[in-house]
Amino acid sequence: NWCCPPGRKVQSSRLGPTPPRLLTEEEFQLQGEVETRKALAELRSFCQSPEFSAWTTVSRIQSPKRFADFVGGASHVTPSEVSAHEREFGLESLSIDEQLFEEDDDDDDEEEQNVNDSSAG
Repeated sequence: NWCCPPGRKVQSSRLGPTPPRLLTEEEFQLQGEVETRKALAELRSFCQSPEFSAWTTVSRIQSPKRFADFVGGASHVTPSEVSAHEREFGLESLSIDEQLFEEDDDDDDEEEQNVNDSSAG
């Protein structure tokens, strides 16, 4: 009792666990990149291990050369896949989304004006 007052224990148990802190967008992006690199390294390592059946795997995949290149250390994505991803999810898509939201805001303003006009008359 001399080191921890009883009231403090009761209070902390009533509050429950603190919720986890949400990641910022930059932290989320960084964590995704780190975890992806880590998982790809683990996959490469497994594919190079004796318990991995390379022939079975190669016979089932569409692009055996690309897989072999990946296991050898090449990137898991092609430059064309990177540019397609950038077009769809990169900065270009953000400006398109902003334009869409701006158009939606304009439509909302027009609808609001129409509602106000009809209620006034």
